[in-house]
Amino acid sequence: MRPTHSRPLLTPAGLAAGLFAGLATLGSAGALSALASGSGIITPTAPIPSAPATAPPAIGSPAAVLQAPPPATAPAAALDPAPPAAAPVSNSRILLALGKREIRLERNGKVYGPWPVAIGDPATPTPVGTFNVINKVINPQYVSTKSGQKKGVIGPNGPLGDRWIGFNIKGLNQYGIHGTPNAWAWTVSSRAAVTNGCVRMFHEHVRELFDKVDVGTPLVVVK
Repeated sequence: MRPTHSRPLLTPAGLAAGLFAGLATLGSAGALSALASGSGIITPTAPIPSAPATAPPAIGSPAAVLQAPPPATAPAAALDPAPPAAAPVSNSRILLALGKREIRLERNGKVYGPWPVAIGDPATPTPVGTFNVINKVINPQYVSTKSGQKKGVIGPNGPLGDRWIGFNIKGLNQYGIHGTPNAWAWTVSSRAAVTNGCVRMFHEHVRELFDKVDVGTPLVVVK
């Protein structure tokens, strides 16, 4: 059975802030149910510099396991205007192969990965094309677009895990690569097509990718 999707959006708290936000995730069965009822937006708790971040603590076991397929957690939306386009980073690129459902990083002549991913549902596909990393957020916060309320915890067990790498904006929606709470890890291990367009990775993989890319790094998405 295909999971029910909510359509999250990526936004900071206010239009006037002019800052571009990243996304968040959920960490309990109750919070997961709340996400299934509506769409959402993501706002970061703090801006993230392009320098590598300190590795987060080890992930604990999930408090509960979902009994039903999880809702999608992307794309997210931002009410703030899009930030200026970043200059491409020429010695690195991320390559996402939708057919293989895997992602890898090519950097300075070395290849990292490939790593398995979950991608967009056929009705809400991950966009194909060449993009650039436009923002990076540690511990993004998921916020409902209907109620304006924050949904789920911040961190590894949140709806977006503890890393967000945004790569495309379409209207108010933003697509990104992000972590996956343990309750949804099966979507990555099975390389499922279940999201609203974002790309889910295991925590350890997205953290490594996050630390090795900068804002401006090209992302090539192929079928």
